[in-house]
Amino acid sequence: MKNPVDQFPDVLPGGASPSPRALPGRILLEQYRLVRARTEALAAPLGDEDQVIQSMPDASPTKWHLAHTTWFWETFVLEQNLPGYRPFDPDFPFLFNSYYESLGPRHPRPQRGLLSRPGSSRVADYRHYVDRHIEELLGTLPVATLNSLEPLVRLGLAHEQQHQELLLMDILHLFSQSPLHPAYRSDWPRPDAGRPGKFRTHEGGLVSIGDAESPFAFDNERPRHRTWIEPFEISDRLVTNRDWLRFMNDGGYTTARHWLSDGWDRVRAEGWDAPLYWRRLSAEQGWTEITLRGLEPLDLDAPVMHISYYEAAAFAAWADARLPTESEWEIAARAGLLEQADDVAWQWTCSAYVPYPGFKPTADAAGEYNGKFMSGQMVLRGAAFATPDDHTRPSYRNFFRPEQRWMFSGVRLARDTASGNADGEHDLLSGTDAFARDVLEGLSRPAKSLPSKYFYDAQGSALFEAICATPEYYPTRTETALLKDIAAQLASEIPDHAILVEFGSGVSTKTRIILDAARQIGAYVPIDISTAALEQARQRIADAYPALVVRPVAGDFTRGMALPDMHGHETMIGFFPGSTIGNFEPADAIAFLRSAKKLLGSQAKLIVGVDMVKDVPAILSAYNDEGGVTARFNLNLLLRINRELEGNFELSAFAHSAIWNDDLKRIEMHLVSRAKQTVRVLNHDIHFEAGESMHTENSHKYTTDSFEELARSAGWEVTQSWVSTAPRFGVFLLEAVARQ
Repeated sequence: MKNPVDQFPDVLPGGASPSPRALPGRILLEQYRLVRARTEALAAPLGDEDQVIQSMPDASPTKWHLAHTTWFWETFVLEQNLPGYRPFDPDFPFLFNSYYESLGPRHPRPQRGLLSRPGSSRVADYRHYVDRHIEELLGTLPVATLNSLEPLVRLGLAHEQQHQELLLMDILHLFSQSPLHPAYRSDWPRPDAGRPGKFRTHEGGLVSIGDAESPFAFDNERPRHRTWIEPFEISDRLVTNRDWLRFMNDGGYTTARHWLSDGWDRVRAEGWDAPLYWRRLSAEQGWTEITLRGLEPLDLDAPVMHISYYEAAAFAAWADARLPTESEWEIAARAGLLEQADDVAWQWTCSAYVPYPGFKPTADAAGEYNGKFMSGQMVLRGAAFATPDDHTRPSYRNFFRPEQRWMFSGVRLARDTASGNADGEHDLLSGTDAFARDVLEGLSRPAKSLPSKYFYDAQGSALFEAICATPEYYPTRTETALLKDIAAQLASEIPDHAILVEFGSGVSTKTRIILDAARQIGAYVPIDISTAALEQARQRIADAYPALVVRPVAGDFTRGMALPDMHGHETMIGFFPGSTIGNFEPADAIAFLRSAKKLLGSQAKLIVGVDMVKDVPAILSAYNDEGGVTARFNLNLLLRINRELEGNFELSAFAHSAIWNDDLKRIEMHLVSRAKQTVRVLNHDIHFEAGESMHTENSHKYTTDSFEELARSAGWEVTQSWVSTAPRFGVFLLEAVARQ
């Protein structure tokens, strides 16, 4: 899918290294003409309006790229080497200098989109003026002078090619902001798809990396040096959209443990829940992607692109792998182990962008080209479909900040051979089972835990219904009574033909209170992880409300999912009773509420049941009923592991425990080992000391103020709330807040 465009931004590779031989002036001149013509061709599909807009501070308008690359030739080549040269416009150095501090002040980068003047025609005149003088310079210099000038000309060519790729990156980002989803070029080639990747083994050892022999290389690729690499495995192909969708559906963007701390902060602050250009316009369409060809259905077998380093690292952690180091990538590429190395997307490495041993930038302005950016950035290797062929070499070092996403970046996985996979080739991400992975991961931690969402198989769902009927378990009866009291008020907030979407519906008992009071509801969508409970709920609701459209969805509502096509109904009302919100850690509760807002839409409302802080004995009693139903519910998780994951837990060897954590205002359920023992799960030995516990569930309790703060953090506003008398339980009505 290769296209002869070019690579990256102002913030990119290094100053030129001298060539062992000079090209004749006429060949240099022909290369100059080709590169400059390519830049013009890339800008040709764009109107004047397209070329002046700046979509974000990291991007630049096309008009600025056209002028800046010309300024580079004028400043570094013509002014210093063509006697008598007169600059085109004395204001242009201030407007079009990018980051060269030694060359004087410059227009602020975030304000480049405010430059309506000079106009496009004036910039075109600038390019033609400089082109004429470069022709004069390269056409008349003697060979001896060309020998000394050639490295600078090569740097200028590489610099403009970098801005060609950056131009495409910036246009794609600009067009992604438009509700019209325009195409840059509808005939732009599609990315290569193909088979899933396989891990390939490299023995490592003492190796040399970096460039030593290319006719041209950036200074950050040199000097070539030796480094030691342990044996490793690396995938021969890139991670696909299909792989990424599995990551999303498994809670990739809502599970903090996969993420670096700064990355998780970014996910929550910016609401990341998919790659940058993925869009879900409606439930029936599925995922689409904004590309240079415009908006089109997501190709599941194509490599995923426009991924930040934080996302790439989180995916690798989820996949029980890691990102390769840049040294591993380079020696694997030189060994011929990699497909899709330089024709699809740049590939993140886990290497920080730092100088090689012996690196020293030049003392002139060209020395600012690269070295001063060796801080706070991560290295990408390979090349993208938009990178020219003469920029694709194993030593090429690209770099971006870890949060940036708009470049053509993808993911290649690696892992240590110490994981027991050192026999040459292995399927990538094949057969991953979420239940098995989560159980083994939780039981491998120093403080063992099991995800509470796996309580609800058929037997677990039935046991929970039995818990709700116990005299000690106040939340169900208190919430039910409160819902009946306020049903008319809730119904008045629900518009005609609204769709009621219930998260974790169980058998939908409380749903009837809403449906009875709000007969104007047009459809009901119960979502539940238990297919058995879901089928019971569907049948009961359909029998009781024959005119109501019932569209059940089986799945984990904490992960990315889609609602069924509901034939144009507009308003969604979410229903989340039972204080299930309390089972989330606060950060995960915020993530869920954000995802619910996105799923339900900007006009949505959400009804949430919340257990309130109260006297501790009442809380403890609810989770330690005398009949032992809660204990059986807790222990049933071990039965499920025995049945589905080849476990051999002895239930009598573990005791149910429920305790109050006053610091975190939550009840905690545990299963405590009665003796020192070893349990086997999927051929893994899990060791327990006597008294060691597995943490199985939390139930956070809230005050009115603390829940309102939680809702606001997720983009919701509490518009009404009702709290029962003792034992205190709350129902909150939330409305989605438009983004500011």
